[in-house]
Amino acid sequence: MCTIAQIYSRAISVLIIFISLMLLPISLTWAADYFLGPGDVLKITVYDNADLETVTRISDDGNIIMPLLGQVKVEELSVSQASKHIASLLADGYIIKPQVNIFVQEFRSKKAVILGQIQRPGVMEMSGPVTLLELISKAGGLASDYGETASIKRKNSSAKDVILIDLNSLIEGGDVSQNIDIRDGDTIYIGKAGMCYVTGEVRSPNAYRCGDKITVLKLIALAGGFTGNASKSSVRIVRIVNGEKTLYKAVKLDTLIQPDSLLIVQVIFFVYTPHTYI
Repeated sequence: MCTIAQIYSRAISVLIIFISLMLLPISLTWAADYFLGPGDVLKITVYDNADLETVTRISDDGNIIMPLLGQVKVEELSVSQASKHIASLLADGYIIKPQVNIFVQEFRSKKAVILGQIQRPGVMEMSGPVTLLELISKAGGLASDYGETASIKRKNSSAKDVILIDLNSLIEGGDVSQNIDIRDGDTIYIGKAGMCYVTGEVRSPNAYRCGDKITVLKLIALAGGFTGNASKSSVRIVRIVNGEKTLYKAVKLDTLIQPDSLLIVQVIFFVYTPHTYI
């Protein structure tokens, strides 16, 4: 019998695969932004100049051999950038306004490392353009306790050059600008979600994923809402930092909650006041 966490994890994985398929036409257009490297096989054509058509493999030093031009450096250029680069070289004394088209006939094998809250962390083999969502799907999907942020570090970049991805915007909001392309040598880390604990007069007391933008009201909604005996004006938050416990009383419902907080919804007290009859 599947646990709630397993069902949730499978649902997230199915969602990611669905989104990846929905975004497939978009990702295909990104082939023009695929970054070239040693081992890629290119078919290069120049409009109305059939004698310049060539099929060439990028050498280990990042060069190709092009008729009229000889060696041309294309490593770390995108397909569209390489097309413009070759066109500019041909326009310099060879052809008037050349139109260059590059088709990648064979993609080199690339590798990226994905770690953190993912079903199958490790080294992933890639061929051709691969987006973040496609890589997550290839790694089995996100774990049930994934956080709000993924970080991507490019190969040979400095420690400060880290790309941050808002996973909530990408997965829940459908922000395709967050679905960036993954390059050879990238290291991707999926952060872990903070947990908040809800107890007292709520319908489903339990631990729930929470980030930096969740309010008391939203967390109570995740816990099924107030019971009929709940005192909405007597919500408390307990936080333990460095072994020190801090209690916040009469917390407003729009208060932002930090991860690892304990939210207590107290019972409403009815005070019986006997009537005096004259």
